[in-house]
Amino acid sequence: MLGLIKPLQQLRRRTSLGWLQLSHDKGRMLVAVAGIAFADVLMFMQLGFQNALYTSNTRLHQSLETDLVLIHPQARNLINLSSFPRRRLYQAMNVPGVKSAEPLYVKIANWKNPETRRETSLMVVGFNPDRPAFALPEVNQNLSAIKLPDTVLFDRASRGDYQGTIAQIAEGKAVKAEVERRTINVSGLFTVGASFAADGILMTSDQNYLRLFPRQNAASVNAGLIQLQPGADPVEVQQVLKAYLPPDVKVLTKEEFIDFEKSYWAKNTAIGFVFNLGVAMGFVVGVIIVYQVLSTDVSDHMGEYATFKAMGYRNVYLLGIVFEEALILSVLGFLPGVGVSFGLYSLTRQATNLPLYMTLLRAVIVLLLNVIMCTISGAIATRKLQAADPADMF
Repeated sequence: MLGLIKPLQQLRRRTSLGWLQLSHDKGRMLVAVAGIAFADVLMFMQLGFQNALYTSNTRLHQSLETDLVLIHPQARNLINLSSFPRRRLYQAMNVPGVKSAEPLYVKIANWKNPETRRETSLMVVGFNPDRPAFALPEVNQNLSAIKLPDTVLFDRASRGDYQGTIAQIAEGKAVKAEVERRTINVSGLFTVGASFAADGILMTSDQNYLRLFPRQNAASVNAGLIQLQPGADPVEVQQVLKAYLPPDVKVLTKEEFIDFEKSYWAKNTAIGFVFNLGVAMGFVVGVIIVYQVLSTDVSDHMGEYATFKAMGYRNVYLLGIVFEEALILSVLGFLPGVGVSFGLYSLTRQATNLPLYMTLLRAVIVLLLNVIMCTISGAIATRKLQAADPADMF
Protein backbone atom coordinates (compact mmCIF):
# COMPACT_ATOMS: atom_id res chain seq x y z
CA MET A 1 0.00 0.00 0.00
CA LEU A 2 2.85 2.39 0.92
CA GLY A 3 4.51 1.57 -2.39
CA LEU A 4 1.50 3.03 -4.26
CA ILE A 5 1.35 6.27 -2.30
CA LYS A 6 4.57 7.75 -3.68
CA PRO A 7 3.70 7.19 -7.41
CA LEU A 8 0.22 8.63 -6.81
CA GLN A 9 1.68 11.70 -5.14
CA GLN A 10 4.07 12.15 -8.05
CA LEU A 11 1.22 11.81 -10.53
CA ARG A 12 -0.78 14.38 -8.60
CA ARG A 13 2.12 16.89 -8.63
CA ARG A 14 2.79 16.31 -12.36
CA THR A 15 2.06 19.24 -14.64
CA SER A 16 -0.57 18.33 -17.23
CA LEU A 17 1.26 19.58 -20.31
CA GLY A 18 -1.26 17.88 -22.61
CA TRP A 19 -4.17 19.82 -21.12
CA LEU A 20 -2.19 23.09 -21.11
CA GLN A 21 -1.35 22.72 -24.79
CA LEU A 22 -4.94 21.92 -25.73
CA SER A 23 -6.48 24.69 -23.67
CA HIS A 24 -3.95 27.25 -24.95
CA ASP A 25 -5.82 27.38 -28.26
CA LYS A 26 -9.45 27.03 -27.15
CA GLY A 27 -10.84 27.51 -30.64
CA ARG A 28 -8.88 24.58 -32.00
CA MET A 29 -9.83 22.45 -29.00
CA LEU A 30 -13.55 23.19 -29.45
CA VAL A 31 -13.35 22.28 -33.14
CA ALA A 32 -11.63 19.02 -32.23
CA VAL A 33 -14.24 18.21 -29.55
CA ALA A 34 -17.06 18.96 -32.00
CA GLY A 35 -15.48 16.68 -34.62
CA ILE A 36 -15.05 13.82 -32.15
CA ALA A 37 -18.62 14.31 -30.90
CA PHE A 38 -19.85 14.10 -34.50
CA ALA A 39 -17.96 10.84 -35.03
CA ASP A 40 -19.38 9.48 -31.78
CA VAL A 41 -22.94 10.44 -32.74
CA LEU A 42 -22.47 8.68 -36.08
CA MET A 43 -21.30 5.51 -34.33
CA PHE A 44 -24.07 5.74 -31.72
CA MET A 45 -26.76 6.10 -34.37
CA GLN A 46 -25.48 3.26 -36.53
CA LEU A 47 -25.14 0.90 -33.56
CA GLY A 48 -28.56 2.00 -32.32
CA PHE A 49 -30.21 1.36 -35.67
CA GLN A 50 -28.48 -2.00 -35.93
CA ASN A 51 -29.76 -3.04 -32.50
CA ALA A 52 -33.24 -1.73 -33.36
CA LEU A 53 -33.10 -3.79 -36.56
CA TYR A 54 -32.50 -7.02 -34.66
CA THR A 55 -34.82 -6.20 -31.76
CA SER A 56 -37.79 -5.01 -33.81
CA ASN A 57 -37.62 -7.97 -36.18
CA THR A 58 -37.45 -10.55 -33.38
CA ARG A 59 -40.02 -9.17 -30.91
CA LEU A 60 -42.68 -11.48 -32.31
CA HIS A 61 -40.28 -14.42 -32.07
CA GLN A 62 -39.58 -13.58 -28.45
CA SER A 63 -43.29 -13.66 -27.59
CA LEU A 64 -43.93 -17.11 -29.10
CA GLU A 65 -45.27 -19.75 -26.72
CA THR A 66 -43.29 -22.63 -28.16
CA ASP A 67 -40.32 -24.87 -27.44
CA LEU A 68 -39.48 -25.89 -31.01
CA VAL A 69 -40.27 -24.42 -34.41
CA LEU A 70 -40.65 -26.22 -37.75
CA ILE A 71 -39.81 -24.24 -40.90
CA HIS A 72 -39.08 -25.01 -44.54
CA PRO A 73 -35.35 -25.50 -45.33
CA GLN A 74 -35.54 -22.70 -47.89
CA ALA A 75 -37.15 -20.23 -45.49
CA ARG A 76 -35.28 -16.92 -45.39
CA ASN A 77 -36.90 -15.07 -42.48
CA LEU A 78 -40.26 -14.63 -40.75
CA ILE A 79 -41.97 -12.94 -43.71
CA ASN A 80 -40.38 -15.33 -46.23
CA LEU A 81 -40.99 -18.70 -44.60
CA SER A 82 -42.18 -20.68 -47.64
CA SER A 83 -44.49 -23.56 -46.69
CA PHE A 84 -44.45 -27.27 -45.95
CA PRO A 85 -47.15 -29.96 -45.67
CA ARG A 86 -49.43 -29.71 -42.64
CA ARG A 87 -49.10 -33.46 -42.12
CA ARG A 88 -45.60 -32.84 -40.74
CA LEU A 89 -47.34 -31.44 -37.66
CA TYR A 90 -49.32 -34.65 -37.22
CA GLN A 91 -46.15 -36.68 -37.67
CA ALA A 92 -44.39 -34.59 -35.01
CA MET A 93 -47.17 -35.48 -32.56
CA ASN A 94 -46.01 -39.12 -32.75
CA VAL A 95 -42.65 -38.26 -31.20
CA PRO A 96 -42.40 -38.88 -27.44
CA GLY A 97 -42.25 -35.66 -25.45
CA VAL A 98 -44.30 -33.59 -27.92
CA LYS A 99 -47.44 -32.13 -26.34
CA SER A 100 -48.85 -30.20 -29.32
CA ALA A 101 -47.94 -29.11 -32.84
CA GLU A 102 -49.88 -26.15 -34.21
CA PRO A 103 -49.67 -24.20 -37.49
CA LEU A 104 -48.51 -20.61 -37.80
CA TYR A 105 -49.20 -18.46 -40.84
CA VAL A 106 -47.34 -15.22 -41.62
CA LYS A 107 -47.59 -12.94 -44.62
CA ILE A 108 -47.21 -9.28 -45.55
CA ALA A 109 -50.50 -7.75 -46.71
CA ASN A 110 -51.73 -4.46 -48.09
CA TRP A 111 -53.71 -2.64 -45.43
CA LYS A 112 -55.72 0.50 -46.08
CA ASN A 113 -55.47 2.92 -43.16
CA PRO A 114 -59.04 3.59 -41.90
CA GLU A 115 -58.14 7.24 -41.22
CA THR A 116 -55.98 8.30 -44.16
CA ARG A 117 -57.16 5.65 -46.66
CA ARG A 118 -53.53 5.16 -47.65
CA GLU A 119 -52.15 1.69 -48.24
CA THR A 120 -49.31 0.41 -46.07
CA SER A 121 -47.75 -2.97 -45.40
CA LEU A 122 -48.75 -4.88 -42.30
CA MET A 123 -47.78 -8.37 -41.20
CA VAL A 124 -50.77 -10.68 -40.87
CA VAL A 125 -50.32 -13.54 -38.40
CA GLY A 126 -52.73 -16.45 -38.22
CA PHE A 127 -52.81 -19.20 -35.58
CA ASN A 128 -55.17 -21.65 -33.91
CA PRO A 129 -57.07 -19.61 -31.28
CA ASP A 130 -57.87 -22.78 -29.32
CA ARG A 131 -54.17 -23.05 -28.46
CA PRO A 132 -52.62 -19.65 -27.67
CA ALA A 133 -49.44 -19.13 -29.69
CA PHE A 134 -48.13 -15.94 -28.04
CA ALA A 135 -47.32 -14.79 -24.53
CA LEU A 136 -49.29 -11.59 -25.13
CA PRO A 137 -52.07 -11.10 -22.54
CA GLU A 138 -54.11 -8.75 -24.74
CA VAL A 139 -54.11 -11.28 -27.57
CA ASN A 140 -55.05 -14.18 -25.30
CA GLN A 141 -57.92 -12.16 -23.82
CA ASN A 142 -59.43 -11.74 -27.30
CA LEU A 143 -59.10 -15.29 -28.63
CA SER A 144 -62.86 -15.73 -28.77
CA ALA A 145 -63.21 -12.54 -30.81
CA ILE A 146 -60.83 -13.58 -33.59
CA LYS A 147 -62.80 -16.79 -34.05
CA LEU A 148 -65.53 -14.65 -35.63
CA PRO A 149 -65.34 -14.33 -39.43
CA ASP A 150 -63.15 -11.52 -40.79
CA THR A 151 -62.13 -10.31 -37.33
CA VAL A 152 -58.59 -9.24 -36.41
CA LEU A 153 -56.61 -7.63 -33.61
CA PHE A 154 -54.52 -4.53 -34.32
CA ASP A 155 -51.04 -3.63 -33.05
CA ARG A 156 -51.38 -0.27 -31.29
CA ALA A 157 -47.62 0.30 -31.68
CA SER A 158 -47.85 0.24 -35.47
CA ARG A 159 -46.07 2.95 -37.42
CA GLY A 160 -48.52 5.47 -38.92
CA ASP A 161 -51.43 7.77 -38.14
CA TYR A 162 -53.74 5.52 -36.15
CA GLN A 163 -54.57 7.61 -33.08
CA GLY A 164 -58.26 7.94 -33.98
CA THR A 165 -58.58 4.27 -34.93
CA ILE A 166 -56.88 3.11 -31.73
CA ALA A 167 -59.10 5.38 -29.62
CA GLN A 168 -62.26 3.96 -31.21
CA ILE A 169 -61.14 0.37 -30.71
CA ALA A 170 -60.17 1.08 -27.09
CA GLU A 171 -63.68 2.47 -26.49
CA GLY A 172 -65.21 -0.74 -27.83
CA LYS A 173 -66.49 0.80 -31.06
CA ALA A 174 -66.57 -1.19 -34.28
CA VAL A 175 -63.84 -0.29 -36.75
CA LYS A 176 -63.83 -1.58 -40.28
CA ALA A 177 -60.76 -1.65 -42.50
CA GLU A 178 -59.61 -3.19 -45.74
CA VAL A 179 -56.94 -5.89 -46.06
CA GLU A 180 -56.13 -7.42 -49.44
CA ARG A 181 -59.35 -5.81 -50.78
CA ARG A 182 -61.41 -7.61 -48.16
CA THR A 183 -63.38 -5.76 -45.47
CA ILE A 184 -62.47 -6.82 -41.94
CA ASN A 185 -63.52 -5.92 -38.41
CA VAL A 186 -60.90 -4.73 -35.91
CA SER A 187 -62.12 -5.82 -32.47
CA GLY A 188 -59.13 -5.47 -30.16
CA LEU A 189 -55.64 -4.16 -29.53
CA PHE A 190 -52.29 -5.57 -28.51
CA THR A 191 -48.72 -4.24 -28.42
CA VAL A 192 -45.67 -5.54 -30.25
CA GLY A 193 -44.37 -2.72 -32.43
CA ALA A 194 -43.23 -1.80 -35.91
CA SER A 195 -40.15 -3.32 -37.48
CA PHE A 196 -37.96 -2.86 -40.53
CA ALA A 197 -40.04 -5.54 -42.27
CA ALA A 198 -43.54 -4.15 -41.63
CA ASP A 199 -45.28 -1.09 -40.23
CA GLY A 200 -47.28 -3.21 -37.79
CA ILE A 201 -49.05 -6.50 -37.13
CA LEU A 202 -52.56 -7.89 -37.45
CA MET A 203 -53.42 -11.10 -35.59
CA THR A 204 -56.28 -13.38 -36.40
CA SER A 205 -57.34 -17.00 -36.46
CA ASP A 206 -55.97 -19.50 -38.95
CA GLN A 207 -59.38 -19.70 -40.62
CA ASN A 208 -59.59 -15.93 -41.07
CA TYR A 209 -56.07 -15.94 -42.42
CA LEU A 210 -57.07 -18.46 -45.10
CA ARG A 211 -60.04 -16.24 -46.00
CA LEU A 212 -57.73 -13.24 -46.46
CA PHE A 213 -55.31 -15.25 -48.58
CA PRO A 214 -57.39 -17.73 -50.58
CA ARG A 215 -54.36 -18.79 -52.62
CA GLN A 216 -52.77 -20.22 -49.48
CA ASN A 217 -53.14 -24.00 -49.65
CA ALA A 218 -54.97 -25.18 -46.54
CA ALA A 219 -52.89 -28.37 -46.62
CA SER A 220 -49.65 -26.41 -46.08
CA VAL A 221 -48.40 -24.15 -43.29
CA ASN A 222 -45.65 -21.52 -42.96
CA ALA A 223 -44.34 -22.72 -39.61
CA GLY A 224 -45.10 -25.24 -36.89
CA LEU A 225 -45.13 -24.42 -33.19
CA ILE A 226 -44.26 -27.42 -31.04
CA GLN A 227 -44.85 -27.43 -27.30
CA LEU A 228 -43.29 -30.20 -25.25
CA GLN A 229 -44.49 -32.20 -22.32
CA PRO A 230 -43.34 -30.92 -18.91
CA GLY A 231 -39.82 -32.16 -18.20
CA ALA A 232 -38.99 -32.97 -21.83
CA ASP A 233 -35.56 -31.82 -23.04
CA PRO A 234 -35.97 -29.55 -26.11
CA VAL A 235 -32.57 -30.51 -27.52
CA GLU A 236 -33.21 -34.24 -27.22
CA VAL A 237 -36.68 -33.97 -28.78
CA GLN A 238 -35.20 -31.77 -31.50
CA GLN A 239 -32.71 -34.48 -32.44
CA VAL A 240 -35.44 -37.12 -32.53
CA LEU A 241 -37.62 -34.91 -34.74
CA LYS A 242 -34.73 -34.26 -37.13
CA ALA A 243 -34.23 -38.00 -37.56
CA TYR A 244 -37.94 -38.80 -37.77
CA LEU A 245 -39.29 -36.09 -40.06
CA PRO A 246 -38.55 -35.86 -43.82
CA PRO A 247 -35.91 -33.37 -45.02
CA ASP A 248 -38.55 -30.88 -46.21
CA VAL A 249 -38.62 -29.32 -42.71
CA LYS A 250 -36.02 -27.90 -40.33
CA VAL A 251 -36.38 -28.22 -36.58
CA LEU A 252 -35.18 -25.23 -34.55
CA THR A 253 -35.29 -24.36 -30.89
CA LYS A 254 -36.89 -21.02 -30.05
CA GLU A 255 -33.45 -19.47 -29.54
CA GLU A 256 -32.25 -20.82 -32.88
CA PHE A 257 -35.36 -19.39 -34.55
CA ILE A 258 -34.50 -15.96 -33.13
CA ASP A 259 -30.89 -16.29 -34.28
CA PHE A 260 -32.15 -17.42 -37.69
CA GLU A 261 -33.99 -14.09 -38.06
CA LYS A 262 -31.03 -12.02 -36.86
CA SER A 263 -28.68 -13.84 -39.21
CA TYR A 264 -30.90 -13.04 -42.18
CA TRP A 265 -30.86 -9.30 -41.51
CA ALA A 266 -27.15 -9.27 -40.65
CA LYS A 267 -25.81 -11.37 -43.54
CA ASN A 268 -28.42 -11.61 -46.28
CA THR A 269 -29.54 -8.00 -46.57
CA ALA A 270 -27.71 -4.82 -47.47
CA ILE A 271 -29.03 -3.00 -44.42
CA GLY A 272 -26.92 -4.98 -41.96
CA PHE A 273 -23.78 -4.20 -43.98
CA VAL A 274 -24.72 -0.52 -44.21
CA PHE A 275 -24.95 -0.14 -40.43
CA ASN A 276 -21.55 -1.81 -39.93
CA LEU A 277 -20.09 0.42 -42.63
CA GLY A 278 -21.55 3.47 -40.89
CA VAL A 279 -19.79 2.57 -37.65
CA ALA A 280 -16.50 2.08 -39.51
CA MET A 281 -16.93 5.42 -41.30
CA GLY A 282 -17.57 7.20 -38.00
CA PHE A 283 -14.43 5.64 -36.57
CA VAL A 284 -12.30 6.67 -39.57
CA VAL A 285 -13.72 10.21 -39.54
CA GLY A 286 -12.80 10.51 -35.87
CA VAL A 287 -9.26 9.25 -36.50
CA ILE A 288 -8.74 11.83 -39.26
CA ILE A 289 -10.12 14.72 -37.21
CA VAL A 290 -8.06 13.95 -34.12
CA TYR A 291 -4.93 13.35 -36.21
CA GLN A 292 -5.26 16.75 -37.88
CA VAL A 293 -5.59 18.47 -34.51
CA LEU A 294 -2.71 16.63 -32.86
CA SER A 295 -0.44 16.88 -35.89
CA THR A 296 -0.97 20.64 -36.06
CA ASP A 297 -0.38 20.93 -32.33
CA VAL A 298 2.89 18.98 -32.57
CA SER A 299 4.08 21.16 -35.44
CA ASP A 300 3.19 24.36 -33.60
CA HIS A 301 5.13 23.28 -30.50
CA MET A 302 8.08 21.64 -32.20
CA GLY A 303 10.44 24.16 -30.65
CA GLU A 304 9.26 23.31 -27.14
CA TYR A 305 9.62 19.60 -27.84
CA ALA A 306 13.14 20.23 -29.16
CA THR A 307 14.01 22.00 -25.92
CA PHE A 308 12.77 19.02 -23.91
CA LYS A 309 14.89 16.69 -26.03
CA ALA A 310 17.93 18.90 -25.63
CA MET A 311 17.39 18.85 -21.85
CA GLY A 312 17.55 15.07 -21.89
CA TYR A 313 13.89 14.09 -21.89
CA ARG A 314 13.30 10.85 -23.75
CA ASN A 315 10.87 10.29 -26.57
CA VAL A 316 8.64 8.30 -24.21
CA TYR A 317 7.96 11.42 -22.13
CA LEU A 318 7.19 13.53 -25.18
CA LEU A 319 4.95 10.84 -26.67
CA GLY A 320 3.13 10.69 -23.36
CA ILE A 321 2.18 14.36 -23.76
CA VAL A 322 0.63 13.71 -27.17
CA PHE A 323 -1.22 10.62 -25.95
CA GLU A 324 -2.46 12.62 -22.98
CA GLU A 325 -3.94 15.14 -25.39
CA ALA A 326 -5.55 12.30 -27.34
CA LEU A 327 -7.19 10.82 -24.24
CA ILE A 328 -8.41 14.23 -23.05
CA LEU A 329 -9.98 14.85 -26.45
CA SER A 330 -11.61 11.40 -26.43
CA VAL A 331 -13.35 12.09 -23.11
CA LEU A 332 -14.32 15.68 -23.96
CA GLY A 333 -15.73 14.58 -27.32
CA PHE A 334 -17.60 11.60 -25.88
CA LEU A 335 -19.66 13.61 -23.39
CA PRO A 336 -21.51 15.83 -25.90
CA GLY A 337 -21.67 12.90 -28.31
CA VAL A 338 -23.60 10.71 -25.89
CA GLY A 339 -25.83 13.65 -24.91
CA VAL A 340 -26.81 14.43 -28.51
CA SER A 341 -27.37 10.73 -29.19
CA PHE A 342 -29.84 10.52 -26.30
CA GLY A 343 -31.91 13.25 -27.95
CA LEU A 344 -31.69 11.73 -31.42
CA TYR A 345 -32.70 8.32 -30.06
CA SER A 346 -35.81 9.82 -28.49
CA LEU A 347 -36.69 11.78 -31.64
CA THR A 348 -36.24 8.73 -33.88
CA ARG A 349 -38.21 6.49 -31.53
CA GLN A 350 -41.18 8.86 -31.58
CA ALA A 351 -41.07 9.22 -35.36
CA THR A 352 -40.64 5.54 -36.29
CA ASN A 353 -41.83 3.47 -33.28
CA LEU A 354 -38.54 1.57 -33.47
CA PRO A 355 -36.99 0.34 -30.18
CA LEU A 356 -34.11 2.80 -30.16
CA TYR A 357 -32.75 3.20 -26.62
CA MET A 358 -29.39 4.09 -25.14
CA THR A 359 -27.81 1.20 -23.26
CA LEU A 360 -24.86 1.15 -20.89
CA LEU A 361 -23.14 -1.53 -22.99
CA ARG A 362 -23.40 0.57 -26.15
CA ALA A 363 -22.09 3.64 -24.35
CA VAL A 364 -19.09 1.65 -23.09
CA ILE A 365 -18.45 0.24 -26.56
CA VAL A 366 -18.47 3.70 -28.17
CA LEU A 367 -16.26 5.08 -25.37
CA LEU A 368 -13.73 2.30 -25.97
CA LEU A 369 -13.86 2.90 -29.73
CA ASN A 370 -13.39 6.59 -28.97
CA VAL A 371 -10.27 5.95 -26.89
CA ILE A 372 -8.85 3.58 -29.53
CA MET A 373 -9.67 6.12 -32.24
CA CYS A 374 -7.83 8.92 -30.44
CA THR A 375 -4.93 6.65 -29.50
CA ILE A 376 -4.40 5.67 -33.15
CA SER A 377 -4.49 9.34 -34.13
CA GLY A 378 -1.96 10.15 -31.42
CA ALA A 379 0.33 7.35 -32.57
CA ILE A 380 0.26 8.64 -36.15
CA ALA A 381 0.80 12.25 -35.06
CA THR A 382 3.90 11.38 -33.03
CA ARG A 383 5.87 9.92 -35.95
CA LYS A 384 7.22 13.35 -36.88
CA LEU A 385 8.16 13.99 -33.26
CA GLN A 386 10.07 10.71 -32.90
CA ALA A 387 12.14 11.34 -36.04
CA ALA A 388 13.00 14.92 -35.12
CA ASP A 389 16.59 15.86 -34.18
CA PRO A 390 17.06 18.74 -31.73
CA ALA A 391 20.10 19.93 -33.71
CA ASP A 392 17.96 20.26 -36.83
CA MET A 393 15.19 22.09 -34.98
CA PHE A 394 17.41 24.87 -33.72
